[in-house]
Parts: sequence; C-alpha cells; structure tokens
Amino acid sequence: MPIEAQQQERKKNMALAPVRKESVVVAEPVITGDDPKTITTLNPQPDATENLYLIGRPTLKQFLRFVKDNAIHSPSSGHLVEEWQAANKIVRELEKEQAGLADNPSIEPVDPENELLLEFLQVPLVRHSFNTVPTEVAYVDLDRMVVYQHHIDLTFVEQLKRKLGPSPSEEEIFRACLPSAPSLPPVKWTRTHRDTFVFVSPSDDMRFLGAMQMEAENIKDYPPPGNLAGVVGLAVGFGSNFLNAIYTEKRLILNNGSHRAYALRDLGVTRVPCIVQHVSSRDELSVLACTAVADAPNFFLQDPRPMMLKDYFDPRLRKVMSIHRRLRQVTVKFDVDVTFAPAI
Repeated sequence: MPIEAQQQERKKNMALAPVRKESVVVAEPVITGDDPKTITTLNPQPDATENLYLIGRPTLKQFLRFVKDNAIHSPSSGHLVEEWQAANKIVRELEKEQAGLADNPSIEPVDPENELLLEFLQVPLVRHSFNTVPTEVAYVDLDRMVVYQHHIDLTFVEQLKRKLGPSPSEEEIFRACLPSAPSLPPVKWTRTHRDTFVFVSPSDDMRFLGAMQMEAENIKDYPPPGNLAGVVGLAVGFGSNFLNAIYTEKRLILNNGSHRAYALRDLGVTRVPCIVQHVSSRDELSVLACTAVADAPNFFLQDPRPMMLKDYFDPRLRKVMSIHRRLRQVTVKFDVDVTFAPAI
C-alpha cells in the first residue's frame, strides 16, 4: 500500500493506535559559545575502530587508497593486491553461480492496521521526506538487498547489537528500523568567526541540510536583533535515520541504514520493515539515490550478481582491519554584501 494511502488509513484508525511517547535522546549538549577551543573534544573514545571492507569488486584502487589512508597497520601493497585478486576470482564465480539472485526480491507491505505502523506514520519527517515517488512501508529480505557501501564500522555495529539484545522482539526490530523518536548522535558546534560556524560529530551522517527561508513568527524564544524582514536558516543535522531502500529495475538497493541492517542480520534477523521507494526511471534514481549509485547505475542494476548485503558475511569477500577513529566536520560560512545602485 503506498505511504499516502497508509497515512489515510492511519487517520481512519487513530483510535486503534495509541501513541507511545518516547523522548529524543541527545547524547551531547549543544555548545554555542564563541571560543573555538570548546569544540576540540567530545566524550573520550578509543583511538581505533574495527572496520570491514568489501573487496574483490571495482575498484582495486579504491581499496588500496582506503587501507593506506585509514588502516593503523597497513600491509604491503603487494599483499593487498593478492587479497583483492583472490576475492575478485570469487566474485566472478558468484556472477555465474548466483546470476539473478538480486532480481525480484520479496516486498511485503506492512498491515495497514499495524499499531507500530500507525504510530510511525504520524512522524512529520516521514510525510515530508518521502513524497517524491510512490512509497510504502514493507517487510523485505536482507539477504536479497543490493548494497553500495564498501565498509562497515564493526565497533558501532557491536554497540547497536548490545542495545538490541541477543533476541530482539518484532516491536524492537520495527523500532530499530523505523524509529518514531530517533536518538541523535553526539554533536558539538561553535562559532569560530563572525561568518563561520563549525559542527563536529562522530557520525558520518551529519551533513548540511540546506538553506531555509523563515519568517519572524518562525523564531520562538529568541530576542531579535532588530525588526525582522526575513530570516535565512543554514541547517546542519542528520538524515531521516529510517531503514530505506529504492526499488527499481527489479532490484532493491539499500539506501540508508547499512549498520542497522548488518547488526540485525548478524543477530540472525533476515526479514525487516523498511521504507521502500519505487523508482520508475533513471532520472528519478539520480535524484533519490546516493552518489555511488547515481553515478554508476549499471553496476548495481545490470551486473548479474551485484554487491549484496549477504556479502558482508562472506569471509572470502571482506577484509577486517583496525582504522583510525575520525570525527566528521561540517563548516558553514555565509557572506553578506550590501551595495547601492543609482536610481533610474
């Protein structure tokens, strides 16, 4: 059932879906001071993390660069090339033995009267973020999903698994994949110059969300510096944090939620709820998909046996290594130019 229809069904069944209130957990306080020194530390964390990297597929150059730039103890290039070539041989065998494995995956719509779904559809971010193409909330098979992400942070995965427990219930699985009140990663930010703000987080998901045109009435509990004519908001934050996939050309590509998908699959869970966006053209794909997929769609949609989530668990196709822990930094600058022109 399309997500719009599911939302209409929700309105009909509001009495069936009592809202379960959950607080949004922000792991770190926000800093708004002017001293750039306040941004230098988050909670103490280990200097290294365990990371899994899929090998044997394009490109060898990317693999060598990732190891060189990130690994704490980098093997020789010759050894890495041998590992990649051995994995590439397995990939070629899988292309013959498992050709078409990614085609026509099962997509089972969630029951429109499911209370967890009714609660989830009340989240404003769902309505505002998934209205570009026909979309539904459905159960999918993790082992049939195509993936684009080469590496997985195994240290973060272990944190997710501890939170889920060894045998998560159906409700816990649903809320992990499609949280109604998602937790936010730790973040700190400060003004470093008159026209510059810097944001730092351990999450790779932190990003510039765009500019927002606002009116004076949109600003609450903040004294204006003058009589406002308009407000331009430069937003930095995180994505929707929902397990999300794109279905196109008979294949289901995991678009968001790789670490949760890995954690659940590692716990033995293969059937999970997911937001599925149905894309009917390459033009739509270029708008909705990540850069890796949009730039090389044939690799993911026409290869007889593309990269799949199950490959993360094949010891022949992965390399686990310790890498340096890094923080993601987003710097936002703005420019104001006031000038005059002669009247006509």
